[in-house]
Amino acid sequence: MLTLEELSAFDGKNGNKAYVAVDGIIYDVTDSSAWKDGNHNGNQAGQDLTKEIMEDSPHGISALENVPAIGKLVEN
Repeated sequence: MLTLEELSAFDGKNGNKAYVAVDGIIYDVTDSSAWKDGNHNGNQAGQDLTKEIMEDSPHGISALENVPAIGKLVEN
């Protein structure tokens, strides 16, 4: 479990792992070719991207089926 503040350290930059949260679940996108250096179509890892993935993304949450879910996002 990570807080939003803790999640921000996992931005995929400078050798950091790349994690994103969607609908309370944290996904590890580090090894996804779509998330090079923690960035995908203007979205940066290390954030809660629920709105961006669920509402704005053409593929929705289905693309996250290919990356591991590693935990849950919790309130500070």
